[in-house]
Amino acid sequence: MNMQQRNVLEYLEGAVSKWPDKVAYSNGDPESDITFAEVFQRSAAIGSCLYSKGYYKEPVVVFMKKHPNAIVAFYGCVYGGNYYVPLDEEMPRFRIDLILSNLKPRAMICDEDTVKIANEMNFEGEIFLYDEIINSSVDIEAIDMIRSRQIDTDPIYIVFTSGSTGIPKGVVACHRSVIDYIENLSDVLEFNHDTIFGNQTPLYFDACLKELYPTLKFGATAVIIPKSLFMFPIKLVEFLNEHKINTVCWVVSALTMISSFKTFDKIKPEYLHTIAFGSEVFPIKQLNIWRECLPEAKFTNLYGPTEATGMCCYFKVDREFALDDVVPIGGPFNNTEILLLNDKNELAGPGETGEICVRGTSLTLGYYGNFEKTSEVFVQNPLNKFYPELIYRTGDIGKRNERGELVFVSRKDYQIKHMGHRIELGEIEVNVNLLDAVKICCCVYDKEKDKIKLYYVGDMTSAEIIAILKEKLPRYMIPNKVEQLETMPLTANGKIDRKMLSSMNKDN
Repeated sequence: MNMQQRNVLEYLEGAVSKWPDKVAYSNGDPESDITFAEVFQRSAAIGSCLYSKGYYKEPVVVFMKKHPNAIVAFYGCVYGGNYYVPLDEEMPRFRIDLILSNLKPRAMICDEDTVKIANEMNFEGEIFLYDEIINSSVDIEAIDMIRSRQIDTDPIYIVFTSGSTGIPKGVVACHRSVIDYIENLSDVLEFNHDTIFGNQTPLYFDACLKELYPTLKFGATAVIIPKSLFMFPIKLVEFLNEHKINTVCWVVSALTMISSFKTFDKIKPEYLHTIAFGSEVFPIKQLNIWRECLPEAKFTNLYGPTEATGMCCYFKVDREFALDDVVPIGGPFNNTEILLLNDKNELAGPGETGEICVRGTSLTLGYYGNFEKTSEVFVQNPLNKFYPELIYRTGDIGKRNERGELVFVSRKDYQIKHMGHRIELGEIEVNVNLLDAVKICCCVYDKEKDKIKLYYVGDMTSAEIIAILKEKLPRYMIPNKVEQLETMPLTANGKIDRKMLSSMNKDN
């Protein structure tokens, strides 16, 4: 790792000096293509303008549709010595209002579409139109002065995660944690100048870091895939082939949407050689379909919380797994340590479960404007009694298998007490996902009624599923209700929307 680097914009400056005319970002339409030279020119103009108007060392909201222009605006905020806060028109209005009331930002960058929505909101700050601000003159002296004052622990972005209370929490990441992440992720997934990313995740999640900054580091290209294509597997694979996309870092449900509908019988991704997945457990049945279709491709399971800057663990799929197995999350990135702590705050023993805790440079700075919540999960390392050292408690339960690999067991929230027994909802899901006729499933628990409910998409009846589960699971693990759905509700990030399923659960 280049420990001399202390600013993410050094990636951009390196790329523009070597490959100024290469396309950096695109959404598949040639009119949207932006070269490295254009990324630099436009973002430097944005930074110069923000600084000249007195915006410095503060959050600047980027409220734009998912487009390469939004990425340029991110870098523009950083050039101005600020930190960007990505919002998107697909976010619910009440969530945007909560975020703005938490941030109280003075500046917002919009595009022609989102400015209309911004004008309807109670935003009291200054709104900049992207098409206008990129035409500002670049003040190299100001940008050099800003850079000379920036250090690697300065914030770079705030992304908002869902809080358990319903109030979003703004996670603040700094240059050093992002550089640490990008360097290690790049080593693990072996990105290079010929990498063509296919971006799936929204730009207002940290998940998009996997494409944004490695594109700059290697002079690669990132293509933003239109969200609508994730409803049409054949069209999606056609898009991958048309743009010669060879690397994807997607949530699991985006991959299973392709494999579970027998898409590979009709079309295969011709260029894909690197597939990283995370955020959910990949059913082995679906993973096998992918591996059979692309036997030469490299598959990597990634794990990590937003609070530790994206991903912090990886496992390169190197062997066959039984259908009821779980793909390990493996081991930590370089320069990161994972501590498995039991209820006594001691290291969990072999085969014992414990809370996954993260130690290292990858930790973010905490939650914006919320020291109380920050101090609940960014805590003193209980194994270190001698000097201050923070770890992040993820709330995830893990264990080590007989090979010493880390295995994700469940969220603390998904461990339930039902009929006097402690149950992992994920264990029920694994058994249902084994069934050939099931495409996707999810279990939720209604604590008030003490009932487990299973939702699934597939071509078999609920009675058939219950009959099979009765042969495989103890009585106390059999769902009280099993309901077939046409489609599984997904979050904006493409994960299964457990909150929506839980609210459906309460309604009936």
